[in-house]
Amino acid sequence: MTANSPTEAALRAEVVRVGQLMYDRSLVIGRDGNISARLDDDRILVTPSGLCKGMMSEEQLIVIDMQGRRADSPTDANRHLRPTSEIAMHLEVYRRRPDAGAVVHAHPPHAIALSIAGVSLTDCMLPEAIVFLGLIQTTPYATPSSPENAAAIRRLIANHDAILLQRHGSLVVGADPLDAFFKTETLEQIARVTFMLQLLGRGDPLPPEQVQKLLAQREALGYARPGEAEEFCAVCGVCHPAGQSCPPPASPPDEELVSLITRRVMEALAQNGR
Repeated sequence: MTANSPTEAALRAEVVRVGQLMYDRSLVIGRDGNISARLDDDRILVTPSGLCKGMMSEEQLIVIDMQGRRADSPTDANRHLRPTSEIAMHLEVYRRRPDAGAVVHAHPPHAIALSIAGVSLTDCMLPEAIVFLGLIQTTPYATPSSPENAAAIRRLIANHDAILLQRHGSLVVGADPLDAFFKTETLEQIARVTFMLQLLGRGDPLPPEQVQKLLAQREALGYARPGEAEEFCAVCGVCHPAGQSCPPPASPPDEELVSLITRRVMEALAQNGR
């Protein structure tokens, strides 16, 4: 912990506050979700398993090491508690992201619903999504609280601050617990707007030149992540250096040529089937 890092007492207070905010905004219900914060290179402060995140006390939080073992002296308030069952997922984030100060796993309802329906949040619709979160990718489904769940997030979390766990919820990295909470709230707002657009049956992505301006803001704010330029190129068409025009769209395929190729393929299949 550096000289400017928050004390453990301050982090405990912030984790409890974030738990209350998540519960109040229905980003978690019941005993859902979990929060963690990095104390130093070797210790992580985590929420306990089986407690409502809106009703925790600072004394109930648990300190673990990077192997998931308790690294505190149990007190009357937490000696009967265990670290969150998702601890393997949190530790995977900290191993992949030395810059991570906190991790928030929530169950935002609109985001989960869209992940089940197969509606991606990886688009270029909303300016705040591009600037603050980048492209929100979704992992394949993995059993919650399992080693496969930790493995499922391994590749994406290295280069994304916010991802969706299919059918399960969101996983967000922040500089501190409040930062991770704000990103989680933004993710659910993006999902809510996407849900409305699905109901309306319309909605066009931002043009590449506008996305390019937003990416410049993202970089200036220090939010850009390694490898995301290629993703924005593939999804949003921002494949040109700043100040240059976007490449023209590819010409549509020749319909006569497509028809000829299709006919020959069908003839070949018919002959092979004899």
